[in-house]
Parts: sequence; C-alpha cells; structure tokens
Amino acid sequence: MDNALGYHLNPPFDPYVDTLNYLLASYAIPYMGLVAYIGANPNTNGFVAKRLLAGLLAVEAGQDAIIRAILYQRKDELVAPYNITVAEFTVRISDLRNRLAMCGMKDEGLLVPRELGAEARMSTNILSANKDSLGYKRTPAEVLRVVYGTGSEHVPGGFLPKGGDGKIARAFLASP
Repeated sequence: MDNALGYHLNPPFDPYVDTLNYLLASYAIPYMGLVAYIGANPNTNGFVAKRLLAGLLAVEAGQDAIIRAILYQRKDELVAPYNITVAEFTVRISDLRNRLAMCGMKDEGLLVPRELGAEARMSTNILSANKDSLGYKRTPAEVLRVVYGTGSEHVPGGFLPKGGDGKIARAFLASP
C-alpha cells in the first residue's frame, strides 16, 4: 500500500484490522488472476486445458466483481486513519499495477474519467474493462512484474518472495 500511495503509511496498512482493509488488500489478487487467464487463452492448447482455463477465469471474474461491487458501495468512505477514500485507494492500487507491469493501462480503479469508462459513457467502474467493455489481458511477464512487486519478471518479491515455481516463472527467473 505504501508503494501504491507513494509514501509510507503511518500506521502501516494492516489488511486484518477490519473488513474494509481486508477488502482493499483482496482487491489486488483476483484481478491479477483474471487478466492472466485472459492473456493465457491464446497460448493454451487442447479442450481440457481450455475448459480448465475457462473455469478458473469464471471464478476469478466472480471474485473480482464481488470485491469491486462491495468496495464501490463504500467508495466515498474514508479509510481510517489515512483520510483517503476507498475509491482513491483502488485508483492508486490500479495505477501501481499498471506502472509495475510496464504495458500501459490494463487496470482501472472504481472511478475513471468518462472517456475511459464503459464505452466512454460512464465514470463509475465496478468492472475493469477496456473501451469495448472487454476484460484486459496480461502476458505472464506482465503478471509476474506485478505480483513480484519489483517491476521485473526476473526479480522475485512481493507475493512470491522466492519467485513463482511454475514452468514459465522459472524460465524468467533463469534469464537475466
């Protein structure tokens, strides 16, 4: 959260202090899976693998939608003790994920400028989607840059301090 807001929070952000903080912390996880599954689809071969991917995508999309909908209901609420609204937290988290991934805007908070909203008609944003209301996709490298929190698919940290253990993640860790 310090990186998202651009300064050290005092006291440090604690995701377990209350439901709101837990939801804000949870905001980061399902969305990254969602965009990863969309990005992986073209490279997935076979009916069984595509069926698994579709099932995982459905669950991740549902989790993300529920979290975002609950946060949207509380978008104007101040997150104590920081005096920052829920909506601003989501915008800052999304901005950080975009910066870390280094691939342009593929993530949006709960409020966006109208031109970035669904079909350029809305500034509210319960579902993060592109101008055509389609889900964003991220490559494996983009996802690793974000979940590592380092901005590099070659440098582990963040949620995976020792790096990912899958074939793709290991390949990036082996490369300079």
